[in-house]
Amino acid sequence: MAKERVVFTKGKQKKFLDKCIENLSLTSLRGLLQLGISTNYNNLKNYHTERRAMPKQLFDDLIYLSKIKATNITYKEENWGQIKGGQLSKRNKN
Repeated sequence: MAKERVVFTKGKQKKFLDKCIENLSLTSLRGLLQLGISTNYNNLKNYHTERRAMPKQLFDDLIYLSKIKATNITYKEENWGQIKGGQLSKRNKN
């Protein structure tokens, strides 16, 4: 089974993480790590600033813990950015 990424519409991933923090009565993003989330703080910051798409496993864990229903999301293969970058880098050698 391939790992998937969750892609939110623009601005919704940060709102989702903020809602998780609020529902769990935490004070900051760092508080999520105390709940046993299996990622490091730098990754959480990248997900919060929407620099990276969130893994589906982390997304499912956060939904379960914070009891949120998520909408406006799509799932992509884990290597979807690598494929897109490879296609963009092809050049004619004439």
